[in-house]
Amino acid sequence: MASTKKTQVQQLLAVAAAACEDKKAEDIRILALDPSESGLTDYFLICTGLSDRQNVAITDEIEIRLKRDFGTYPNSVEGRRQGEWILMDYVDFIVHVFSAEKRAFYGLERLRKSASVLSIDDLNTEIKSAIAAGRDKTPAAKVQTKSSKPSKNATLKKVAGRQPAAAKAVTKSFPKKAAAKKSAPKKLAAKRSATKKK
Repeated sequence: MASTKKTQVQQLLAVAAAACEDKKAEDIRILALDPSESGLTDYFLICTGLSDRQNVAITDEIEIRLKRDFGTYPNSVEGRRQGEWILMDYVDFIVHVFSAEKRAFYGLERLRKSASVLSIDDLNTEIKSAIAAGRDKTPAAKVQTKSSKPSKNATLKKVAGRQPAAAKAVTKSFPKKAAAKKSAPKKLAAKRSATKKK
């Protein structure tokens, strides 16, 4: 996965985890899946709600935030009607919202022993370091382009400096032509009335 795409996925995941926290989800875990074992997705976000209604509220909050902040919709959502285990597929990560009984019964953490567990703090530090590394690379590229080529703003200023004189010439000649056009209909009207009188 490219580093910029990985950073974007981690940002989406961090927002989803924050939505879980805000809706009082319990035992929030992020599993970074081993690429050799899982070709389906890169991360699992797993949390527990105290009731079916809370599980639905958690998934609604995740969906609203990711839609509002990133314009991202889940590929599919399953189990919302029952509310005991709701699965939201965002392709690069999958959100599992369980009731306590279903989470203990299915034990996704036990099934994915090769996955590494990330805390929300670890995820946020990875995002910050990736963003900082991206910022360090961009200023060097901008400095090179400034020294090699004149900026577009400089050429626009030169052109803008020439424009007012041309604009003045146009505005000076324009009113004279307009006045000539206004007097022409009056002359035609005078000629017509003169011909009618004869």
